[in-house]
Amino acid sequence: MPKLKTRKGVKKRFRITKQGKIKMARSGKSHLLSSKKEGRKRRLKIQGYVTKSSEKTIKTAMPYGR
Repeated sequence: MPKLKTRKGVKKRFRITKQGKIKMARSGKSHLLSSKKEGRKRRLKIQGYVTKSSEKTIKTAMPYGR
């Protein structure tokens, strides 16, 4: 059986933890930051986790979990 291909966009945006959860960066931190409060910008730094409904789609796009 041939090797499965990884979706490169998904590989760059998500990381799979040892427990199998999928980490992601939060959106809204790239521009227009002067109008956002400091606390909001601080919370955007924290990594988020993907919902259970989206996990299966992402795991199929990253077959080897890297």
